Amino acid sequence: MTPNPLASTGSTLHLAVIGAGPVGLSLALHAARALPLAQVTLFDSRPVDKDVRADPRTLALSLGSVQLLQRLSAWPAEEAQPILEVHVSQQPPTLGGALGSLVGALVGEPEVRIRAIDEAVSMLGAVLGYGEVVTPLQQRWQALQESDPKRLHSRFGSRVSGLKNLPGSVEVDVENDVEKSGAIVESFDLAVVAEGGVFAGVSEPALSRERPAASITHDYAQTAWVGQVGFDPAAPAPRGVAFERVTRAGPVALLPRKDGRAALVWCVASGSDPVRDLADAQRIAVLNNTLHRSAGRVASISPLKPFALGLNAQRTLTSGRSVRIGNAAQTLHPVAGQGLNLGLRDAHELVRALRRDPDIDAVLRRLEWQRAPDRWAMIAATDFLARSFTWKLPGAGTARGLGMALLQAAGPARSALARRMMFGSR
Repeated sequence: MTPNPLASTGSTLHLAVIGAGPVGLSLALHAARALPLAQVTLFDSRPVDKDVRADPRTLALSLGSVQLLQRLSAWPAEEAQPILEVHVSQQPPTLGGALGSLVGALVGEPEVRIRAIDEAVSMLGAVLGYGEVVTPLQQRWQALQESDPKRLHSRFGSRVSGLKNLPGSVEVDVENDVEKSGAIVESFDLAVVAEGGVFAGVSEPALSRERPAASITHDYAQTAWVGQVGFDPAAPAPRGVAFERVTRAGPVALLPRKDGRAALVWCVASGSDPVRDLADAQRIAVLNNTLHRSAGRVASISPLKPFALGLNAQRTLTSGRSVRIGNAAQTLHPVAGQGLNLGLRDAHELVRALRRDPDIDAVLRRLEWQRAPDRWAMIAATDFLARSFTWKLPGAGTARGLGMALLQAAGPARSALARRMMFGSR
């Protein structure tokens, strides 16, 4: 085990973690275990007894994220649906022109299949509901807090309304929504903001909206319709396969659930939304006409909720003694399902850096370039893919289909992509 410099110097880190979602809870848990002298305070505006299992969101975790939660003793293996294969294809016609016709004759309709067995791993990742991820993390945090109440603190029902950097510290303005008391100011050595919306169009807490002007933003003019689908028992979806279908309107993704259903993320152009005014029976018919033939036959669909899609990424993660991670640092298009995984890596790397070096300012200075390869590569990749769905250039579909065919044929390149999706940039 790596020696802890804080222990050797006798220093105590007073750490505020703002946001008790998967990223914030993971950070608090990891800090509580890896920094035994640290005073950790977790803030969240929701009451501690709110049942997060009712949250309808579905999360796709990479293998690296699964391993992080396993190390935190907060992995709900019995509720998780392992992803054994990712299947990406493009709705025909995709390969136009003489070149496209030739490639189509040789390889058929282009598709990319990434399989866990080919990468010598038990799974590529897993699919769970939001509450299924948060509940064991929160239970684990509360158990640690009860065992060490002088060092670990929870402030559920308390909204952080602002941060103020001071030399060597940061002031946190807190409003207690439960007691309806006035705002108070607390001082910490470091504040980590780990809260934010699911997609760029979701209303975020007030603190998350107070972003520096130097952020990168882009409205993709797309809407994600999110819900769940069930399948015809005579034509079920293959177990453990995640599907993504590229269409002219945007990508359609199915994430396998443990109960045999699938989470649906259906992205379309906002200006000419083909989903909004459809009845459920019509939505089912369109999906069955759109999805790959191996995805199973959709027989039922839940009410769908729309989210506006956009990019919102901070150019810098740190400001004085505050740092943003997860969705507070970057909100990405869901095309690759990597936003949460990037946030969990943010949390892990920050705690690891604090464990190695007691100089907080030095850690924060290094954090920018240490996280840059992983962070900016993922931001650039998802942004490129999201923008490409809006391209109306002649031959764009053919180029995309040809790229899929080449990637499927190039085993080493496909494996490198799989490793990047599972573990990020190492």
